[in-house]
Amino acid sequence: MSPLEIGGVALLALLVLMLVQIPVGLAMIVVGVGGFALQTGWGPALSILSSEPSTILASPDLAAVPLFLLMGSFASAAGFSTDIYRVASSFLGHRRGGLAYATIGGSAAFGAICGSSTATAATFTRAALPEMLRFGYAPGFSAGAVAAGGTLKCLIPPSIIMILYSITAKTFIFDLFIAALLPALIAITLNMLAIAIVVRLDPKQAPVGPRLRWPERWAALQAAGPVLVLMLSIFGGLYSGILTVNEAASFAAVLSLVFAVARGRLDRASFWLGLRETATATAMIYFMIIGATVFTSFVTLVRIPEALIALISQLNLSPLSIIFVLLLTYLVLGAVFDEISAMLITLPFVLPIVIKLGYDPVWWGILNVVIIELGMIIPPIGLIVFIMYGMRPDIPLATIYRGVTPFIIADLVLLALLTIFPRLTTLLL
Repeated sequence: MSPLEIGGVALLALLVLMLVQIPVGLAMIVVGVGGFALQTGWGPALSILSSEPSTILASPDLAAVPLFLLMGSFASAAGFSTDIYRVASSFLGHRRGGLAYATIGGSAAFGAICGSSTATAATFTRAALPEMLRFGYAPGFSAGAVAAGGTLKCLIPPSIIMILYSITAKTFIFDLFIAALLPALIAITLNMLAIAIVVRLDPKQAPVGPRLRWPERWAALQAAGPVLVLMLSIFGGLYSGILTVNEAASFAAVLSLVFAVARGRLDRASFWLGLRETATATAMIYFMIIGATVFTSFVTLVRIPEALIALISQLNLSPLSIIFVLLLTYLVLGAVFDEISAMLITLPFVLPIVIKLGYDPVWWGILNVVIIELGMIIPPIGLIVFIMYGMRPDIPLATIYRGVTPFIIADLVLLALLTIFPRLTTLLL
């Protein structure tokens, strides 16, 4: 069989295993080891089951993942999301669409101290959505703003997805964090612009709320003081060079624990619940990364990337056209795989092509993050949309999808801008 035929069979085997409910990480290990064994024998194939997991478990870069997840658990327990939302809404709530602006801004800020997009969306479904509905905002528009705010976590450092990409693609984590800053600002701006257009075209979507007095605003700011300290400790420590990524994650996890205890929000039950949730998520992530590295070893051995590059070179397409085809493929894959799985499974095939075309792997990493962000809200899957629907079944699923449509368009515009102008991601490097 040719390398491309082997690659096709491997992807088909992965799909079959996942359709019968085999976890993605285990499916990649089974296909990777089985394919390796067919090429070299079972001895060398089984040896990668010891070498690859030990390499991943010993990786200092990946150690930041459980620390940031732990920080997010303690920050949620401390009630930081409510504090952030109150500050944003106290300054913006009196404007048309102000609570939606506050939701986007609050989600972006909370995203900086939370390791999960789904956790951010679930938290603001509890904190922001009831307030928006209480002030007469349309249910679809309100749910769309909350869902869009949740996806911003992907682009705002520290991002778990960026860490996973850097480990798999063997790029420097800090480069991804810096490269994401400008795209994150553009994403926030485009989401704000989407809100402005919606409320201008249909003012009934977002009634104007009361203007709060300055004493009330200052009270909200004072209550959010610990959140600001935590955010400054992360960003200040990282971007000043004082702290490494792991040190910043460790410091932030301890600081969020201290604040949660000092506020009286963390009892024994919530403490152990946070630890269990962090351990569960960490085990899943490590298992997926191990599976991805085993699968990558098989793909590299068979020389599938080289065969793909040779095939693409015969198509006489421009590099930009090839990139657009790849991005469209990722959007289609989002209907079959969950977004992180799609990234880990396809990266061994796609990244060599991107590098061969002359593009920066850091730039491709940011595009992957934006695609994942889109996949979390775009039909027919939309993980965040389904989470919101599970928490608020009184809002029909079709209504949520209609409400999130303007924000999907905003993300598509962001994706087009970053694709056409790669300099937007590498300007700060």
